[in-house]
Amino acid sequence: MKVNTLMALVKRNGKLFFKDKGLFFTSMVTPLILLVLYVTFLGNVYRDSFESSLEEGVTVADEVMNGLVGGELFSSLLAVCCVTVAFCSNMLMVQDKVSGARSDLTIAPVRMPVLALSYYIASFLSTLAICFAATAAGMIYLYNVGWYLSASDILFILADVFLLVMFGTLLSSIVNFFLSSQGQISAVGTIISAGYGFICGAYMPISNFGDGLQKALSFLPGTYGTSLIRNHTMQGVFEEMSQIGFPAEVIEGIRDGVDCNLYFYGDKVGISSMYLILGGTVAVLMGIYLLMNRFIRRK
Repeated sequence: MKVNTLMALVKRNGKLFFKDKGLFFTSMVTPLILLVLYVTFLGNVYRDSFESSLEEGVTVADEVMNGLVGGELFSSLLAVCCVTVAFCSNMLMVQDKVSGARSDLTIAPVRMPVLALSYYIASFLSTLAICFAATAAGMIYLYNVGWYLSASDILFILADVFLLVMFGTLLSSIVNFFLSSQGQISAVGTIISAGYGFICGAYMPISNFGDGLQKALSFLPGTYGTSLIRNHTMQGVFEEMSQIGFPAEVIEGIRDGVDCNLYFYGDKVGISSMYLILGGTVAVLMGIYLLMNRFIRRK
């Protein structure tokens, strides 16, 4: 019975999301706008950064350089979209409070954790569909500028997006739990859109920040999500650079500079550790979200 109720609520929430043309269009077009903005404004910044990191007289083929820049842009896009789109698609749980629909649902024999889980699953599926569409758009862009992705890289990128969408949806669910008006939705959405890209290292690698800020950001799980995607979007380019004769220390320096290598108080964090950190955070946030809906009563 609970499973049937849960699935009915998920179906209802999904229909309402796609029926709201403004909300769906905003969520869908955001990644495409970001891709255009990143290519237009951040592309030259990333290119200049890579060129300045090379020794004088050393040149890189245009295709390889485009692959480096494209990989960083692609990873930045996905790292931001997996969280910011989740806040857009998860607005339904707040809109139900504003419209009174949530009160109607709680009058029915529906347990609060089941209702909370239905909001999460519906938002997760909607966000995942949009982020996979953004992934496809990013891959088309890479194919045109410099393609170095292998089949395993693509699978890892999809897994990274899946895990980061879980994190972003849970984060938005916990934040939205305390919201109860359209004004609060707009304010939180604006703050997240403007600030998350900086604190996760998407707009500017955290290696460019001061030591104190680097140590502070190393405690945030979103930083490791960005690094995971960046490793898998740029791994093929680094292998190509190694094959054409770039010294290992130069490649390692570039990996440090774009946050493919992350350090926690001086110790390098491995890929498996990044997955454990992000996966563990998802498990903890899920527990917090369900407990909040079980024990915290709101008028």
